[in-house]
Amino acid sequence: MSKSGALDLASGLGGKINKEEIKSAVDEYEKYHGYYGGKEEARKSNYTDMVNKYYDLATSFYEYGWGESFHFAHRWSGESLRESIKRHEHFLALQLGLKPGMKVLDVGCGIGGPLREIARFSSTSVIGLNNNEYQITRGKELNRLAGVSGTCDFVKADFMKMPFDDNTFDAVYAIEATCHAPDAVGCYKEIYRVLKPGQCFAVYEWCVTDHYDPNNATHKRIKDEIELGNGLPDIRSTRQCLQAVKDAGFEVVWDKDLAEDSPLPWYLPLDPSRFSLSSFRLTSVGRMITRTMVKALEYVGLAPQGSERVSNFLEKAAEGLVEGGKKEIFTPMYFFLARKPLPE
Repeated sequence: MSKSGALDLASGLGGKINKEEIKSAVDEYEKYHGYYGGKEEARKSNYTDMVNKYYDLATSFYEYGWGESFHFAHRWSGESLRESIKRHEHFLALQLGLKPGMKVLDVGCGIGGPLREIARFSSTSVIGLNNNEYQITRGKELNRLAGVSGTCDFVKADFMKMPFDDNTFDAVYAIEATCHAPDAVGCYKEIYRVLKPGQCFAVYEWCVTDHYDPNNATHKRIKDEIELGNGLPDIRSTRQCLQAVKDAGFEVVWDKDLAEDSPLPWYLPLDPSRFSLSSFRLTSVGRMITRTMVKALEYVGLAPQGSERVSNFLEKAAEGLVEGGKKEIFTPMYFFLARKPLPE
């Protein structure tokens, strides 16, 4: 079960980082990003350090606000956020044609919310690949509590250098995770290598759309805010991602930005003009209460120094995501299904 209380949030802040070192970790993390004058080259060359710092700092906030599955979803009218998130995960499993007994890889699995849901939905075994020690520790505990330790597990590794033999998995998926890769082609090539021939890879990618103008200062600011608040070296375009998976050797079965026909906007949970009791902590009022609470916890010493700054850059990300969604220059759900060809 997800951590839900204020003290749970405070105790998890900083992940595996020594509590006395969190403020300096925030300093180092912020300096990577364009919002503070950082360079894309530095983010890409130091992506392991940057992404690990991000998830050590942010995971407790994510679990407090989102639950166990840290992603957006295509959403129907009348559907709760939690219901839409589960359906988004089931859709992936159905597209991959998962069958009982298959061995599946979740690339960049977070604390394992999706892998537990997909394993139970499809009766498969799912390995979660993650390079963040804190998230793996938390994920294993959640596996134990859910009673799925026999079919779900984690491997700590970099998805640019996977510790698996060629042709190991019957299916591979990634949910809003490979956007952290410094090189999309290199990441997709590793996925291609470990996937069995004839089998499929499905992904939800974070991308800028064709509406994004790199010469537009507002668009650039929004992109910088999203990168800062989400640990991203760069946000690639949908066209770049599609070409990258082809360059990695895959055959694209189909692709679509699923945000385009979502009856409810994907960014609705974060939109300050909307209010929801079911996802209250994600609303602007809920986020304001969380920031105030974190500030108070830091002041009295129950949360480490630097916690409020983490809350602030996550809030900046929320603002960028909503603005990017409304302007249709950003999507968190560019989907494609790709197949590894059979040998000739």
